[in-house]
Amino acid sequence: MAEAAGHCGPGDSRHRKKSRRLAESRGAVTAEFAVTLPAVLLMLAMLLAGAAAGVTQLRLEEGARAGARALARGDDSAAVERIVRTLSGASASAAVATEGEWLSVTVTDRVGGPLGASIPWTLTARASTRSETAIASSHARLAAGVGPSAG
Repeated sequence: MAEAAGHCGPGDSRHRKKSRRLAESRGAVTAEFAVTLPAVLLMLAMLLAGAAAGVTQLRLEEGARAGARALARGDDSAAVERIVRTLSGASASAAVATEGEWLSVTVTDRVGGPLGASIPWTLTARASTRSETAIASSHARLAAGVGPSAG
């Protein structure tokens, strides 16, 4: 009857203390989660941006190699630019340089993705090769007896 009148026994106060501790610990877990969630999301965003940069670099290197091969075969700069844009992406740009019989193609592009737009990452890849047309013409001159040792 004492319980019906609103009196609590000794077991009820222990139950209230335990439920109060559980409520406080639930609040602490919620606060810890609210603090760590932005840090975890930032780490995930940085990981994805790094992966996007890696993929972009691989595409640029492949485009530079293919452009250098095309240039060595004797293709013109416009054809090299088309090959580079096909392999590296429409926003990539290619620069062709010639030094003697050596040809090089340098490809640059920015990293895509949400963080790539906010962080100005510009990646570059370069490939060099000897001109196959210069080698073929020098072999033809040597075979014909015209060359440095012919005179």
